[in-house]
Amino acid sequence: MQSLTELYKAGRGPSSSHTMGPDRAARRFLAAYPTADAFAVTLYGSLAKTGRGHGTDRVLQEAFAPLPLSLSFDEVTADLPHPNTMDLTALRKGEVLGRWRVMSVGGGTIEVEGQPAATPPDIYPHSTFADIAAHCKTHELRLWEYVAQVEGEGIWDFLFEIWQTMQNCIKQGLLSMGTLPGGLDIERRAYSLYHGGHMDESAATRENRLICAYAFAAGEQNAGGGTVVTAPTCGACGVLPAVLLYTQQTRGTSDSQVLRALATGGLMGNLIKTNASISGAECGCQAEIGSACSMAAAALAEFYDMSLDQIEYSAEIAMEHHLGLTCDPIWGLVQIPCIERNAVAAMRALNAVRLANFLTNSRKISFDMVVETMYQTGLDMSHQYKETSEGGLAKLYPRPPVPGR
Repeated sequence: MQSLTELYKAGRGPSSSHTMGPDRAARRFLAAYPTADAFAVTLYGSLAKTGRGHGTDRVLQEAFAPLPLSLSFDEVTADLPHPNTMDLTALRKGEVLGRWRVMSVGGGTIEVEGQPAATPPDIYPHSTFADIAAHCKTHELRLWEYVAQVEGEGIWDFLFEIWQTMQNCIKQGLLSMGTLPGGLDIERRAYSLYHGGHMDESAATRENRLICAYAFAAGEQNAGGGTVVTAPTCGACGVLPAVLLYTQQTRGTSDSQVLRALATGGLMGNLIKTNASISGAECGCQAEIGSACSMAAAALAEFYDMSLDQIEYSAEIAMEHHLGLTCDPIWGLVQIPCIERNAVAAMRALNAVRLANFLTNSRKISFDMVVETMYQTGLDMSHQYKETSEGGLAKLYPRPPVPGR
């Protein structure tokens, strides 16, 4: 597995696969052909079908500016190496200088066909939870200690910056009001959720309201193109920070404890990324929100100083009950049902931990098994439900005409 620095990434929303990935691809391509005077990009698959709603066209135009860019959306070609595939062509005086086929594989990571992977090498000696757990039990390590053992002490400075970005994202989201861009006329609701308490509000209701407010705040910042942290993706960016911030505030935990929780949750996300997928275009929303919930549950279990088995069970429950979740964003925007899903998953993470606290000794399903199940479920899922906006809510909700089509 790669470093957690390849999982947690700060960047602009609304989609790690459809904005962060294409932006990085465009800038690398531009640097590879500095003498080009024009560029052409063709988007395929999920990138073509939801690229406008996700802002792919915007980030590409900005990346290549001020040079001219010819951008086309191919929704027909099906024989693709990945659902998020794009072809980039560099031109000079009308002549082709070079072409790349790029896959945006999730979490802002890209792969270029025919080129060695530009991503950092694997640094973790283990790639399954079973192997990590065996190592930790043998050496009496907690999961965050295992992360530090592999990554080095420098990981804490990185995670502190990630935590600062997460907090700032929620803070800005709670202060922001108005309508989200895209045409759905969705009003930001984090502010009203945060300030919507009543004098007779029960403790349980207040807990749900605040966690939802924090998740909404991050999700709305993402939808508005603000800076978020992939945890593990932009579309699922609100789950983990909502749980972490609420727990820190109510339990009075230190930033050091938050960072340990981030390391623990990140390790689970890394396992999912390595052995399955965190891409909604590849495996549906179970790969995004399901993974985020799993990460949040593991992080929360670390907050409560739960055992290794209880942490595993918390993460397993969280993923198991998102199996089959489709990715069907209305109009291709990361708004409906995406923002609400962040809030629901944050609350579910708490419930997963509480259930694991009572039932760990009776569990039958391992974390590794549920991750493999999620991946197989995603592969079996119809393409209509994998970030193409062709099925589910996206199909039934009226779609506006697209200019020029």
